[in-house]
Amino acid sequence: MSEGKIIVGLDIGTTKIACIVGRKGANGRIEILGYGKAASTGVSRGIVTNIEETVNAIKTAVDEAAAQSNVDIKSVDVGIAGQHIKSLQHRGVLMRDNRNTEITEEELEKLRMDTFKINMVPGEEIIDVIPQEYFVDGEIGTTPKGMLGSKLEANFHVIIGQTAAAMNIKKCIERAGLEMNHMILEPIASAEAVLDEEEMEAGVALVDIGGGTTDIAIFYENKIYHSAVIPLGGNIITEDISKGCTILRRNAEEVKVKFGSALADENREDEWVSIPGIRGRASKEISFKNLASIIQARMEEIFEMVNYEIQKVNSQHTLIAGIVLTGGGSLMKHIQQLASFKTGLDVRIGYPNEHLTEDTAKEMASPMYATGIGLVIEGIARAEYQERMERRKHKDVPFVKPVPVEPEEPAQPATDDGGSRKPTRREKKEKGEKRGFDITRIITKFFSEENEIKE
Repeated sequence: MSEGKIIVGLDIGTTKIACIVGRKGANGRIEILGYGKAASTGVSRGIVTNIEETVNAIKTAVDEAAAQSNVDIKSVDVGIAGQHIKSLQHRGVLMRDNRNTEITEEELEKLRMDTFKINMVPGEEIIDVIPQEYFVDGEIGTTPKGMLGSKLEANFHVIIGQTAAAMNIKKCIERAGLEMNHMILEPIASAEAVLDEEEMEAGVALVDIGGGTTDIAIFYENKIYHSAVIPLGGNIITEDISKGCTILRRNAEEVKVKFGSALADENREDEWVSIPGIRGRASKEISFKNLASIIQARMEEIFEMVNYEIQKVNSQHTLIAGIVLTGGGSLMKHIQQLASFKTGLDVRIGYPNEHLTEDTAKEMASPMYATGIGLVIEGIARAEYQERMERRKHKDVPFVKPVPVEPEEPAQPATDDGGSRKPTRREKKEKGEKRGFDITRIITKFFSEENEIKE
């Protein structure tokens, strides 16, 4: 794809809706042209619950990004998550007509698209199909394009979601006056923004802690092997603080962000924060240690569920690179230590700055924008693939040499002096057909008369 092609990523989250406009620079890094965000009040745990509020938030974020980037935004690549998301493994088979011809990219795409035809439970649909590995005549081939063989097989990672949830997202996009290019699973987008090839080859678990959900994507040998969405995130921690300390939710969110910690033992009992009372009531004093105890209890539950998903794959493939945490929830103090303690794996915080140009605003290098930036990166990759397929399609159209049509001989008009003209080829043919018909009639009449004489 030529430099300058603009892609827009739209992250519809539980706490915020972020719109990021970017393009691929000359050095392969992503140049952010503009971004906008708005509070998300119509989404709960990754699922749209209020169409009108979500549409208004999308318009606000898109308008801000359009004004900042001077780009007329008409289409977006949108992320999807939520507790309804699940995945399965599928093996596809394609029998080739000629084993002596090279395997083409079109055949690989046909094999992938055929996976979308597998039967699903009513109310569910396939969101995306991601190739894992290919086999040619039973032998594994990482790049089967150009190889020879009669039987092409592939293992696919199939992502499934509720039809209603996907339709509601699409409806919000359309009502906001936009078109949807692709619907991309959010943990896969986040992985594109914060992981490198060495980690995905060694084995790594990407854990994106958002406001409503915690998204997981597990990679090994540069292939995705498992993805899952846990219906718990930063918002549930805020609710715990609000109920446990009997304070307003907005105060609980502020206290969590400024003074929160994922390990109670790392906080002192003599450190306090004062929360103003409601309408003249006495303020409330909350110790940092008690605040951390509430946060740690919920974070331990989240990491236990994360570890359960990791064990589904870790029994077959060791995750040498451990865990990479990203998302707004990864900014919690001491969360790295707690995650390592609960899972027994190495843990680091993933920032998307490695894929961004140096002049990018510092705010965009935060883990909370990893999904939005990943949507731009994945959108660029898919646009490049589509352009490549279109070029091949036009290139492979066979040239058919036109066959010249022999013109008919023009009719010769009769002369004024009553002279005859030369009959045309068509008239000769018609005359021949009439002559044939007359001879047949005469022969038939002859035999009929002969029979009458004999009688």
